[in-house]
Amino acid sequence: MRFVRRLLVGLVALLAAGYLGLIAYAYWPTGIEEVPARSLAQPGDEFVAVDGLELRYQTFGAPGDDKPNLVLLHGMANSLQSFRFVAPLLANDYYVVTVDIPGFGLSSKPADFDYRAPNQARIIGEFIRALGIKQTIVGGHSMGGAIAMRVALTEPEVNGLVVMNPGIITTGVPAFTRYLPFPFQRMSAKQFGDREFREQFLKVSYVDPTIVTDEVMDNLQLATRSEGYLTGTTTMMGQYEEAQEGQMMGDVDVPVVIVWGEQDRNKTPEELAALRAGFRNNIVITAADAGHYVHEESPELVAKGLVDAKYLWKY
Repeated sequence: MRFVRRLLVGLVALLAAGYLGLIAYAYWPTGIEEVPARSLAQPGDEFVAVDGLELRYQTFGAPGDDKPNLVLLHGMANSLQSFRFVAPLLANDYYVVTVDIPGFGLSSKPADFDYRAPNQARIIGEFIRALGIKQTIVGGHSMGGAIAMRVALTEPEVNGLVVMNPGIITTGVPAFTRYLPFPFQRMSAKQFGDREFREQFLKVSYVDPTIVTDEVMDNLQLATRSEGYLTGTTTMMGQYEEAQEGQMMGDVDVPVVIVWGEQDRNKTPEELAALRAGFRNNIVITAADAGHYVHEESPELVAKGLVDAKYLWKY
């Protein structure tokens, strides 16, 4: 009995030491100095104040009565750089605005912020109004697709929706993340700030991983150097929710373009079928040789499809 007691005490002590080690790792300095986001700005970057936040955005083309406006939202752990290929291809036919969603890229990353989809959609609505954009289509990739759908449901100026392999039916984020105890949220934030981990995490989502170049990683890593990254991302990692947008698709009353990379490893043909059945008024653009990042792997096909779809929109 004494041996068993000692064994249990030893195991508890070992677990406690391991847990303390995790806390130490989570709070060990990263060596990365966080600086104001504006000091990291790239060519073409603009900033606007929205509801106490500062959002980075870029524009392509010029606004005009002869073309629709298109606001594009990136996916999880990404930034507006995700549209670097497709946005310029659309500039003659659309006035395109790409934006870093709060918590990402060079937009604000407050620690006391609600990073869940409904509040993100509210902020994007405020962003559209801050820029004075009227009669706009809102589009999004992955997580950004779910947020874009909520914007289409709540903003009267939105007259069209584009979703690219969206996180509407499933998020693609493992459900167990909602149950992670302290300090795993901070550990996850720290891990996503690690260049090597982030690069490998990103590459598995592409059919052609060579698209993830050093230049792409340099751009993505700007977020980890920007003020508030670690604390803001820690907050975000503790706010996981399952996708809830699927049950709302029938409420979308604007035309919808579904853009789909057929080789997405995490999204099935059944999910595409559910999107087609859920949206009342939709057309589909499919890319046979693209994965999750369909707009990066098949930008010409996606751009042509959206140009051909201009008849759907009011502008």
